[in-house]
Amino acid sequence: MLQEARERHAEFQRRLAADGIEMALITDEASIAYLAGFWGYLGVEFGRPTCLIVRPDGDPVVLTPLMESEMVAAMTWVDDIVTWEDMGNAHWSNLLPGLLQGARAVGVEKGSIPAILRNWFDAEMPGTELRDVSPLLGAMRMIKSPGEIAVMRQAGVVAGAMMAAAHQALSEGAPEYEAALAVIAAGTRAAAGFLTARGWEAFVSPMIHGLQVMQSGSQTSMVHRRASVKALAAGDPVYFCFCNMAQFKLYKLGFDRMFFVGHASDAAARAQEAAIAAQQAAIAAIRPGVTAQSVAEAANEVYRARGYQTGYRTGRSIGMSYLEAPELKSGDLTVLRPGMTFAVDGGISLDGQCGGRIGDSVVVTETGCDYLTEYPRDVLIAG
Repeated sequence: MLQEARERHAEFQRRLAADGIEMALITDEASIAYLAGFWGYLGVEFGRPTCLIVRPDGDPVVLTPLMESEMVAAMTWVDDIVTWEDMGNAHWSNLLPGLLQGARAVGVEKGSIPAILRNWFDAEMPGTELRDVSPLLGAMRMIKSPGEIAVMRQAGVVAGAMMAAAHQALSEGAPEYEAALAVIAAGTRAAAGFLTARGWEAFVSPMIHGLQVMQSGSQTSMVHRRASVKALAAGDPVYFCFCNMAQFKLYKLGFDRMFFVGHASDAAARAQEAAIAAQQAAIAAIRPGVTAQSVAEAANEVYRARGYQTGYRTGRSIGMSYLEAPELKSGDLTVLRPGMTFAVDGGISLDGQCGGRIGDSVVVTETGCDYLTEYPRDVLIAG
């Protein structure tokens, strides 16, 4: 992983030079991990920014809080690590001007630069042009390397263990949160099986965490509701979304399934079958040379034929961030290439009813696509 990060940094330097950008200040956690191989467990939401400074013709510099620096040094290939403290002359706001060396233009990720840093630029370096380097990084991250795909396949195994645990935990009278606990335990154990306590991997936590997206019964149409103390009833649809939990070594997948406790009503089964058919039509359309928009249209044709409407995009690119480019939706004319990875969804919402849901992650191959996630794609009965 670290060697790949070093190689990506070198490619980013070449792209900066070609674009005439003399310096880039990288602050997004996923981008720092992509280029430098490390990530933290605090972040700027605590007012403690970590930055990676990249120059086309020089070695990179990491600026990070003193309390994080030991772990950062153990995880990254970058040698020059500048530490800052919460007050005094060693505060980051006093160190950053020297690291930027009065640059007239600085490349930043404009869509994700933290407010604390953007405000600092406005106040302390008002004449500095901020140039958006997000497109440069986005183009690099669009195509995954064989090493990245291998990690995402491992993430898929972890996600499969999570979904199996969810399925097994559902029964009449069981509270939603028990299923969420089962998911966390199963995913953590599966992730631990891929890790060692040596080198860089020693700093990768196997822990699956987050508030489980889970809806059941008449509340299943409330997309992104979290697991609660609600007890399951016979005939309840139960929807699990792992999009904020199915990840490994910072690579994030999309993975969704709908279950039914004991049995499914005819209307619920029809909606779920339509969602599955739409998703499968989209996946069948994925191959190099087609546009992202055309994949979405393949799904939309199924919805229309079955009498449903959907306001959802059909899919999104995945990787170290929850949302990368391109997206499988109307208007996105990006041409698909081997190595792109997507979460591909089937989704129907019927207010106050169950609707239909399914989601998988895939990688585009030379001839089509392969699944990164595996679990039966049927009307699934639990309990």
